[in-house]
Amino acid sequence: MFVKHYRGSGESKACLRFAWTALLAAVMCFATTQPIAAQTLRGKSGASIGKVETDGTIRDTANKQVGKIQSDGTIRDAAGKQIGKLESDGTVRNRSNAQVGKVQPDGTVRDRSNAQIGKVQSDGTVRDRSNSQIGTAKGVKPAWAAVAFFFFPDLQ
Repeated sequence: MFVKHYRGSGESKACLRFAWTALLAAVMCFATTQPIAAQTLRGKSGASIGKVETDGTIRDTANKQVGKIQSDGTIRDAAGKQIGKLESDGTVRNRSNAQVGKVQPDGTVRDRSNAQIGKVQSDGTVRDRSNSQIGTAKGVKPAWAAVAFFFFPDLQ
C-alpha cells in the first residue's frame, strides 16, 4: 500500500533503499551473533585434526562424521554405537560403564586413578600431563575437548 501510493517518486525509491538497507543490517547483525557451526581441533603442529560442531558431532579433516557427543552425554562412534558416556559431573565412562576418567570444572583431566593426565585451558589450549601443548580446541566445551583428546582419540 505504502509503495503503491508513492510509486515512481524519488521519495519511494529512497524509502525502499532505506528498508532494504535496514533489512540487510538486521540480517547481518543476526548472522554475526549466532554461534559458529563448528570449531576446529588442532594438533600439536597447529594443523587441523578435525572439528566439533555445536551439536557435538565430531568430524575428521575429510568432513566425515567419526563420532558424536549427544546432549545427554552419550558418546557414539561413526556407526552410532555407544562407546562411552560423559556425565554431568565430568565423569567419563567407557562402553562397559567403567569410569575411565574425569574432567574437572577447571578443565583438569584425570584418569581412573585420579592422576592428572592433562588440562583443557579456558582459551582452548590442550596440555598433556607434563604441561606440553598437544593441541587446541578453541570454542569447544572443555569436557568435549577432553573426550576427543584424552579418552576417545579415535574420534579425531
